[in-house]
Order: sequence, then C-alpha cells, then structure tokens
Amino acid sequence: MDQLRSNTPRWVIFLIDIAIVAFSLGMAYLLRFNFSVPDGEIYYLKYVIPIVFAVRAISFVVSRLYAGIVRYTSTHDFARIFIVSLIGSTVFVLVNLVSYYAFNWIFVVPFSIIILEFLITVFVMTFSRLLVKALYLEYKSPSRNRNPVIIVGTGELAMIAKRTFDRSSESPYQVVAFIDPAGLKTGNKLENATIYSLAQLSDVIEKFSAHSVVFASKEISAESRYEVTETCLQKQVKILTIPDVNQWINGELSFNQLKSLKIEDLLERDSIHLNKDEIRRQVVGKTVMVTGAAGSIGSEMVIQLTQFSPKNIILFDQAETELHDLELTLNEVIRFTAYKSILGDITNAERLEYIIERYRPDIIYHAAAYKHVPMMEKNPAEAILTNIRGTKILANMAHKYKVAKFVMISTDKAVNPTNVMGASKRIAEMYTQSFNSVSDTAFITTRFGNVLGSNGSVIPRFRKQIEDGGPVTVTHPEVTRYFMTIPEACQLVLEAGAMGKGGEIYIFDMGKSVKIADLAKKMIRLSGLELGKDIEIRFTGLRPGEKIYEELLNDSENTLPTHHPKIMIARVAENNHESIEVVTGQLIEAVARYDNYEIVRIMKKMVPEFKSSNSQYEVLDEEKPA
Repeated sequence: MDQLRSNTPRWVIFLIDIAIVAFSLGMAYLLRFNFSVPDGEIYYLKYVIPIVFAVRAISFVVSRLYAGIVRYTSTHDFARIFIVSLIGSTVFVLVNLVSYYAFNWIFVVPFSIIILEFLITVFVMTFSRLLVKALYLEYKSPSRNRNPVIIVGTGELAMIAKRTFDRSSESPYQVVAFIDPAGLKTGNKLENATIYSLAQLSDVIEKFSAHSVVFASKEISAESRYEVTETCLQKQVKILTIPDVNQWINGELSFNQLKSLKIEDLLERDSIHLNKDEIRRQVVGKTVMVTGAAGSIGSEMVIQLTQFSPKNIILFDQAETELHDLELTLNEVIRFTAYKSILGDITNAERLEYIIERYRPDIIYHAAAYKHVPMMEKNPAEAILTNIRGTKILANMAHKYKVAKFVMISTDKAVNPTNVMGASKRIAEMYTQSFNSVSDTAFITTRFGNVLGSNGSVIPRFRKQIEDGGPVTVTHPEVTRYFMTIPEACQLVLEAGAMGKGGEIYIFDMGKSVKIADLAKKMIRLSGLELGKDIEIRFTGLRPGEKIYEELLNDSENTLPTHHPKIMIARVAENNHESIEVVTGQLIEAVARYDNYEIVRIMKKMVPEFKSSNSQYEVLDEEKPA
C-alpha cells in the first residue's frame, strides 16, 4: 500500500498502454472474425503489428499521454486519450490509402479492425485509469467513512460539485441526494443519486443523516436559498457554497475551495438585470473619475467599470494602502491597465483642479465621504469639510470643466436625518442638485442603505466578535436596517448614472429591512455555535446620532418609476443655486470657529427635518426659530 503513496514511474504507464494496444488489436481481430481468424489475415499480421505498435507508441510519446498521474485523472485526460487514439487511427487509414492507391497493393489494416481497435483502446485505457483512481480514492477515503452530503441544484454546476466530491482524495463527503429548487425533476436520478423537491429537504436530511448541504445552483431564488438555510440551521447541518467560476483553479473546482455559507450569501437577493448596452454607450472610450476609489464602494465601482472598456479610469483617494491594493487587483486579477491612481484629498481644491483640468474626465462618480455616524457626531467639522466642502469643490470643478455627468453616491441616512453624517450628505445632495438649472453638467444623486461587507459595516464586526468568542454587541433589540450587497449597489449606481438626465435623486429598492438582532443570531448559528450556551448577545444602547429605523424617502417626497423596477426617482423640492451657495459658504466658514453647536445649528436651519437622536445636539431642536 505504501507504493500507492508515490507516483508510478512513467515508463511503467507507457508499457501498460502499449499492452492495452496489444490487447485491443487482438480483441479487434477476434471480434471481427468471430473468434476464428483466417490464415490469410494471420499472414498479414507481420505488417499490421509493427505499424500499429509503431504509430501508437510514437503518438503516446509525442502527446506524453503516460505523463499524467493516474490517480488524479480528470475529464481532460479522457479527452486526450480520445484525441490521441483518433489521430493514430487516422494514420492507419492513411497507410491503407497509400498502400492501395499508390502501390496497388492491399488495405494493410482492415478498416473494420481500425474501428474496433480504436474503440477498444479508448475504452480500456479510460476504464483502467478510472479503476486505478477509484481504488486509490477508496483506499484514501473509504466510502463507509464518508459523510453524506446533499447538493441543492440539478444543473451543470451541481454535476461539477458532485464530481469534485467523487474525485478528490481529500473529500470526506459522499453525495447521497440532489434537491431540485424548481421541483421539475423530482423522482429522477442523477448519477445514481435521487432528486428530491425542496419541500422534502428536511426529510432527506433525516433519512441520510446528512452532514452538509451544498448550494450548487445560480438560478435558485433568494427565497428558496433562505428556506434551505433555515431548514439546515434547524437540523444543525453544515452549509457550503461554491465560489464564482473565475476563482476556480485552472478552470476546475477544487474541494478545498468550497466555503461555509456567509451571512452575505443569505442576504443576497435575486440577480439584477442591467441595461448594459446603455451603460457601455456612456462609458466606452470615455475618461471616468472615481473619488473614494479605494473604499468598499469605490473599488467595486472601478472593477465594474473595467468591463465597459473606458479609455481611462482616474482612481482618486487619500488611503495609500487601500489604493495600492486596488492597483494590485487591477493588474493581477482583472488585468486592466487603463487607469491612473492618484493619492489626494477632495478638500484640496488646487490639486483637484489640476487633476480635472489635466485628465478632463467625462464622468465623475463621487463616492468619497465620511460615513461613520458616531464618529461624525463627535466631529461635525470634519463631516462639513469632507462631505460638504469636498463635494462642493468637486461639483464646482465638474461644472467649470463641463464634465458630462456627475454621479453622487449618497445614503438613506440623508432622509429625515437624525445625525450629523446624514445631514451633511443631505446638504451635499442639495448643493449638487441646485446645479441642475445653471450647469451643462448632469448632476445625479443615488441614495441607498447599508452595504454588506463595506468598511464599518456591522457584519465584519459581528464576525470578529464571534471569532473572539463574543459577546456579540447590538445597540438595540428593535433596531433595523436595509442591506444591499456591494456589487448590487454599484450596478444600480451605474444604471442610474446612465439613465439620469440631471437633477434626479435615484433611490434603490432595498427590499425588506432586517432586524440587526436577528442578523446576529443567524450569524452565530451559521458559525455552528449555540446562542446562550457558546456565545451571548449583549445590547449596548443606541449610539450618538443613531436611529432605530432607517428611511429611504422624506415624508414630503414621493417617487416616480423608471424603466428599472429596482430604481425610482425621488421628487424633492429644488434649491436655488445662488441661495444654497451662500448658506453652504456660511456653514463652511463656521468650521473655522470650532463651535460644534454653531455648526449643527446652521445645518438644522438648512435641513429643517434634521432632528437629532440620542445626541448632545438634541437641545438645539428645542430652540425656538429666530
């Protein structure tokens, strides 16, 4: 058995393959002549045998068919066996044609023998490799010791997943059943495993004492994915997912690439259908600038923009390390080089003007901002300088240099703001919108809620707390938030930017709000831990500026539909540009006096619906209007 641990010498594999050729040739003659080969045919074997052996040996050597490690044989190796054998048989046909037509002799290798020898050679070489592989896998991981696994899906991805389990010596799993989310193939068999409906999942788990369930279907709906997860969590069954195909190694899925389900996977919604032709028309051959390009939203924006063939992408951010990481991704993963990374601050007017004047962007996606609510509540001056003054400088430059489109990325916290961060973003919205009546640039705003996995998101924090053994801290048992994945948010920004004519505030369908406490509980269960036994949830109270429920629309606003079901236009009152220019100037001047209460007081005058929550600035809401 120790010999199984090392590779069989290549010359041994070569000799075995030649022996298979000899067997195949002999069987071909026996089958062709009903196991009684005529003496006349035996006479010509002295020509046939050297030709067949020489051609097969040369083809095996040239193709290095013997070089593969037999116990790791894949479908690629089977294809090579078929092609090499077919080429050899084609040579036999050519030998016959030359012999018969050029030398007026005979068909040296009978055509029936050529066909039979080809079929037997391919079959035996393939079967022998499969047999060796099966014996090796059984030796390394006996089927009786494998854990039963159920695959959700019945398509190509599900088949790839099953074969990955079957062929991997490192896999401790054996596929025992498939689940068809659509219920169309229920009762059929797929590679000797029965297909069941989604409603039968609970019974199937119990029947086979399943250890794991694997999601192997890209067509499964978010609702079905949630249903499967709930069943698995109740049955304490591990849930695995398959990475995106571009992450597979050499185009093949590896068992070690299967990952445990993350909460981000569970919260994902059904895929978005974009008008890619319109986005491409807007972006192809254009210079695009992305501020905050190294952030979670900005970097995804950059990655998605690369597929639309822009002339150049200007990556602008003040985060040195993150900008370098984005460069590495573009160079090594995306293999996109039409970019210019620039380290800088959007509050530096001189440098920003130099960049825009030099590169003349056609479109600006403005993602740079301070977004952390409690931090901005403590430092309102910085919220003003970056979120308002930075946006104002950038918008002024876009207007001055006639940038075609300026797309500002805002937040749901700008609706009925209860904190400085949300109010600062609302004022930035008001300023950019006011350009609509005075500028040739189309100023567009997009507004959405929390983004899964973004910097400062609750999910990475919960994950770290769970890894550290807890407790998991939640501010309030009733606090809810809207969530959207980073790719989904960026796709909708691109779509809204493409359809916008100027002055619109686009809001996105965020789906249902999620209770954060329930999110924490689900993450704990997905980690295989038991709430109250292995780890606990601790409620810490609302943070400064935080509110229990987020909103996407102001009470006085209404919406208009667009051609995209997930994008709507918020109808808001327009602001006079000259007036908003004056008041934002006064707000920025107040920063120099370092009086936080004065700063927030001006913000509340600009945004009357700004009512502080759980904040020191609540006293300002009690003041009578001057």
